[in-house]
Amino acid sequence: MLCSLSNLNDNDLQEIHKLEKDIQSPLLAFSCNNASIAHLSAENLKKIQELEKKLGISLVAVGREC
Repeated sequence: MLCSLSNLNDNDLQEIHKLEKDIQSPLLAFSCNNASIAHLSAENLKKIQELEKKLGISLVAVGREC
């Protein structure tokens, strides 16, 4: 399963902001979907790791059927 920050519409954001004020705590919204991992060669994995390091992010390679 792969999760990322949700893409919310204005109404959803307003409801979340209202709840945040009510509970006095920030909330993060995640959406998840089924995804299989890609089978990578050592060379391609190294390329991904180098780019992750350069950009300061995490990347996930998923299978082509996603």
